[in-house]
Amino acid sequence: SACLVGSEMCIRDRYIIEDNKKGSNMKIIISGHHVEITEGINQSVENKFAKVAKHFPSLMTLDVIITVEPNQQKLEVSTTYEGATVSVNAADKELYAAIASAASKLEAALSHRKGVLLAKQKQKYEVEQSNAFENS
Repeated sequence: SACLVGSEMCIRDRYIIEDNKKGSNMKIIISGHHVEITEGINQSVENKFAKVAKHFPSLMTLDVIITVEPNQQKLEVSTTYEGATVSVNAADKELYAAIASAASKLEAALSHRKGVLLAKQKQKYEVEQSNAFENS
């Protein structure tokens, strides 16, 4: 499909990978700006993010936007994890290097979010001591 941005046309391809062969049920939505999403790109995205899906099974969807600019391939990946939106960006001259970089950045961001949630869960409620019962 095509979309009109400003006065120029941009080409958008959109692919949805419903079932990964690795056994996870995460849905990956791949969109492309100025790039045709080929089967090789699909396979690369699916393989790189399979590890993330395995480590974080509660992830339901993953939105991947691939943008091609002169001398640069950009990747934006966003998802919702435990009520918060986690988004990462990666850019490289090679598309497959950008995909690998985005996968590792997303895994780091998700593990950071998981650590924040665990810290909040283990945080103890402290009651402030009152001076009302002291003998004067």
